[in-house]
Amino acid sequence: MDFARVELSGADADFRDRARAFLDTHVTDEVRRRDRATGDNFDEAVHLAMGAGGWLAGELRPEAGGGFDRVRTRLWELEKRRYRVPWVTWSTTAIVVPAVRRHGSPELREEVLPGVYDGRIRLCLGYTEPDGGSDVATCRTRAVRDGDDWVINGAKMFTTGAHNCRYVFLITNTDPDGPRHRNLTMFLVPLSSPGIEIHGIHTVDGDRTNIVHYTDVRVPDRYRLGEVNGGWAVLQGPLNEEHGVRRTAPDGLQDISIMAHHGAYMATVVDDVAATVARPGPDGRRRLDDDAVACRLGRSVARMEAALSAPGVFGRVAIAQTMRDIAPELMDILGPAAALPTAAAAADDGGGPEYLFRWAPLCGIYGGTLEVFRNIIAQQILGLGRPDYTPPR
Repeated sequence: MDFARVELSGADADFRDRARAFLDTHVTDEVRRRDRATGDNFDEAVHLAMGAGGWLAGELRPEAGGGFDRVRTRLWELEKRRYRVPWVTWSTTAIVVPAVRRHGSPELREEVLPGVYDGRIRLCLGYTEPDGGSDVATCRTRAVRDGDDWVINGAKMFTTGAHNCRYVFLITNTDPDGPRHRNLTMFLVPLSSPGIEIHGIHTVDGDRTNIVHYTDVRVPDRYRLGEVNGGWAVLQGPLNEEHGVRRTAPDGLQDISIMAHHGAYMATVVDDVAATVARPGPDGRRRLDDDAVACRLGRSVARMEAALSAPGVFGRVAIAQTMRDIAPELMDILGPAAALPTAAAAADDGGGPEYLFRWAPLCGIYGGTLEVFRNIIAQQILGLGRPDYTPPR
């Protein structure tokens, strides 16, 4: 494995500096404060500025079509992460765009993609149902053909970003009596359609997600992606991207695993805690000189480094599980001040461990629970059989 640094050309170094100048101007402390207060993980002004500056198109377009090359894509990703750009709505958009390109009609592509590139149009995911858990194939949201339209009824949970998006990438059941996985059809549904209601839900970490109700929503057939009852094939690409089940690029210019963004925040919190316990207190003593503190901090650092080094879907599990395991340790190391939220804790640890503690359980649920990903590893990588959940006799 080659751990050498990438030597940037003069042009690439200039690109990095322009990215930093742009983000320094637009991603301010006020943007980050407002994002934490709303839980939206999205800032429209920042997003539209990225579109106007060509950053969104550069990130999403193929290199042959005017997009960034691999080095500049990586530079842009790392700088966004360093500045803590509110990102989740752009993430769901980027997951869906390849399916629109591949399965959408020319008219639909022309309607959607230009607005994606300039920031006006964002896309969210309509998968999970209130009683469906992580198995999206148990879809009960119905789409019934009515002439040139479809009429959709049902509900979806955890449609994060729906209140900031123009379209939802929606999985529906178009043949209730059909065989599993061959009775699903995908649509890109305009969220302005009559009959759609979006209700916010705030999670324990303060983020906002949504439950979306569809009541007699009429959608023209041109918003269908792929074949009728062929939705599972349309969904596979976005699902694999979200799950991190993908090939590793030979140039190494990509995240080791799908949860690297979350892991980077965990690493920042660990660094802040280490700096805090290494500073002398009012009595001149450092908490780090306590062997118990040093042991627990060292163990947390070792766990974190191992998780950040795990590739692909392994890293997705390792990072989420490690966040759950070390967040309580970090709070114990710091003592009572660790329970204070960000603003109140600025004098000590900056509130990072408190937020990490609340965020960690959610990171084991995003895109499917840790149990789902462990089954993916068992079946698709280790070649084991499907789990048998029947009760023992």
